[in-house]
Amino acid sequence: MTDGPMRVVVNDEEQYSVWWSGRELPPGWTATGFEGSRQECLDHIATVWTDMRPLSVRNRAL
Repeated sequence: MTDGPMRVVVNDEEQYSVWWSGRELPPGWTATGFEGSRQECLDHIATVWTDMRPLSVRNRAL
């Protein structure tokens, strides 16, 4: 199911995904406040998720 409004969500590891606007979020995920079509959400994620490494991996690299 990819029709209908979507929203951008993020988990504790700062990994992004898209989720249906009308559905309850799965445990561990938080809405970022950005909503739109699936493609708009994916385009937004492409601009904000510049480092694909999970947060725990990035922190170990410091």
